Amino acid sequence: MKKKEFIDINDTKALEELIARSHKEPVILFKHSTACPISAAAYNEMLQVPNDVSLVIVQRARDVSQEVAKRTGVRHESPQTIILRNGEAVWNRSHWSITAEEVETAFRQYT
Repeated sequence: MKKKEFIDINDTKALEELIARSHKEPVILFKHSTACPISAAAYNEMLQVPNDVSLVIVQRARDVSQEVAKRTGVRHESPQTIILRNGEAVWNRSHWSITAEEVETAFRQYT
């Protein structure tokens, strides 16, 4: 089985491209903290999501993380999963509420 790879969102240009893609299809954005055990658990859940997942590592891309909060109106937390559709946050969860099953169910709603 192929190992899941996340799509890294390291700068605002990549974020712009992701938001543009959300006008064609729903996109999943996962904010991850490498220093948090709750985030590590959420990361493992996100590995189980069969769809593409875009990843912002908050320690490496704090400006991108803040830009996501500014653009979506969703207060920054990490770990945090946001589904974007038509440039807007249509669904989000944080901390222990992030499960692969929840993300998949929400994603299907907006497809």
